[in-house]
Amino acid sequence: MREVELKIQCMSHPSLESPQKKETTFKGTFDLEEPSQELLQWAKENINEDPDTRDLLISELKDMIYERGECTPTRTDDEFLLRFLRARHFILKKAHRLYVNYHNFIQEAPEYFKNVNLQKLTEIKKTKMFNCPLSRDQSGRRMLIYNIGEWVPSDFSPTELIQFVIFLIQISMLEQKTQINGVVALFDLSGLSLEMVWYMSPTLAKHMVNIATTSMPCRLEGVHFLYSSWMFDTAFSMVKGLVSPTVTDRIHFHNDLETLYSHIDPKYLPNSLGGAQEDYSLESWYNDILETHGETVKTELESLGYPVKEFLDSIGTK
Repeated sequence: MREVELKIQCMSHPSLESPQKKETTFKGTFDLEEPSQELLQWAKENINEDPDTRDLLISELKDMIYERGECTPTRTDDEFLLRFLRARHFILKKAHRLYVNYHNFIQEAPEYFKNVNLQKLTEIKKTKMFNCPLSRDQSGRRMLIYNIGEWVPSDFSPTELIQFVIFLIQISMLEQKTQINGVVALFDLSGLSLEMVWYMSPTLAKHMVNIATTSMPCRLEGVHFLYSSWMFDTAFSMVKGLVSPTVTDRIHFHNDLETLYSHIDPKYLPNSLGGAQEDYSLESWYNDILETHGETVKTELESLGYPVKEFLDSIGTK
């Protein structure tokens, strides 16, 4: 019944756009526009976002942060707080808990947030480990693809990979459309090796769950694991008990692409997953973002503590 309801909802989603097919010159669909009236109406009906009360809830969230004093806040600007409200369906207490969790996670695992080597992240985006398709799925959700088999542990540590995932999420959350619609993560496990699994410690597993479910201003609407194996099952057993029932219901395992297509229409997927869309590298997506929205992205990253100026100075770019 859930799948039928999902398909009906997807058919009427206001943010659907006709996907671009075989268009190699098409720029990355990084959307910093204000949400359309149709999308705002969808948000009102589905995540309780009411334009008439939105500013009041942002103000109440800010007051709650300072009054309760459960964390040392970094940013409290309206745009930033709105992400937490959208991620928790405008339920004030849940948005506050997410905000506190986010800051507690920064304190608990500063290696992912402090003194990040942007040069390393630049090298990661040049690989085939990550991909962000041009098209959103049929529900308007941003899709993030992780090709686990492309990881070479001797080149990039698990910490650097997690730094990159957080970096990618932070950039994606600049899109209000993504804040409203959420994100779908797809993990291609083909090529997963025993060497990779050995890196999965209980602490690392906990941090991955924090990122996916409890500590980032991002609403994860679906997780799809392709081509699972006994090695992955062993690693997944470390995190299974940490995942809430709500998130567990959104996790799907696929031994073939046909079962994936029952959740995501292949006309929105890239060629590499048997879809109709041109494969588009993450590096191209990111470069297109910098070309069209460079100053906005730079300002955002600096506000989140990334050493952008030092990095640009080191490579001779202003």
